[in-house]
Amino acid sequence: MDGISGFAIFSIVLLALCILTIFLGVKTVPQGRHYTVERFGRYTRTLNPGLHIIVPFIDMIGARLNMMEQVVDVPSQEVITSDNAMVTADGVVFFQVLDAANAAYEVNDLDRAILNLTMTNIRTVMGSLALDELLSQRDQINARLLSVVDDATTPWGVKITRIEIKDITPPIDLVEAMARQMKAERLKRAEILTAEGEKQAAILRAEGQKQSAILEAEGKKEAAFRDAEARERAADAEAKATTVVSEAIAHGDLNAVNYFVAQKYVEAMKEIGSARNSKTILMPMEASSIIGSIGGIAELFKGINGSNDSAKARSSQIPSTK
Repeated sequence: MDGISGFAIFSIVLLALCILTIFLGVKTVPQGRHYTVERFGRYTRTLNPGLHIIVPFIDMIGARLNMMEQVVDVPSQEVITSDNAMVTADGVVFFQVLDAANAAYEVNDLDRAILNLTMTNIRTVMGSLALDELLSQRDQINARLLSVVDDATTPWGVKITRIEIKDITPPIDLVEAMARQMKAERLKRAEILTAEGEKQAAILRAEGQKQSAILEAEGKKEAAFRDAEARERAADAEAKATTVVSEAIAHGDLNAVNYFVAQKYVEAMKEIGSARNSKTILMPMEASSIIGSIGGIAELFKGINGSNDSAKARSSQIPSTK
């Protein structure tokens, strides 16, 4: 019984030892993780995701590292800008482990190291800018922080993928001053735009008046040209009439002279009678002269009628050839 009991105990111990050996020698690495292997405390290799076998009791798992992209919140901190303004800023850092061995053995407490490095560089970068630049150039601040922190973490086998400043909070009195400044700037822009509009309107009105004056001058010029042409034609007609009268006088035709003089008298009387301020007409010329001229015109028409009657009589005395 004692021998059987001892063999059973040995078998149980041996089975437990085998199970322990298998447990220590077979390792499963989940997706997104890398394990480092240490042999007697010294790094030997890195286990990728999957099933692996190591030497039990000799090889040990050192660090279990997350290879996925991770995020670290940067707490709020006060920053003094280059123009001595106090602001409060916070942010967030995204990073990813690329080399498990460096991340495990080149730095102690990786998350804390990245956080402190980021906070220090936030104070450095933001402190080199004025307040206005700080509020308007957030993208440039993020880019500078990313470049500086990424260069510093490269020996650790870490890639900084993004750094974002979440909030920049100036003091309340400074915010009120900025609001007043912004209001004044907007009023200034409004006044400038109003002045520009009035200037453009004045220019357009001046251009319109200029064009109107040019067109009016062109119209007056054309009217004057037409009027001069009409006067020229009237003068030509008058000259021709005078020539005809002169020729009639030269040939001894007094009837034409009487007709011409009577016509001028009648036109003169017509102009005098059509005047607005002439209700009483004083005639300095002799009425007999006008009557005589009119009588001359009558004699002229009688002569013309008599010539026509004589022509008709002569034509009636001609014997018909039929």
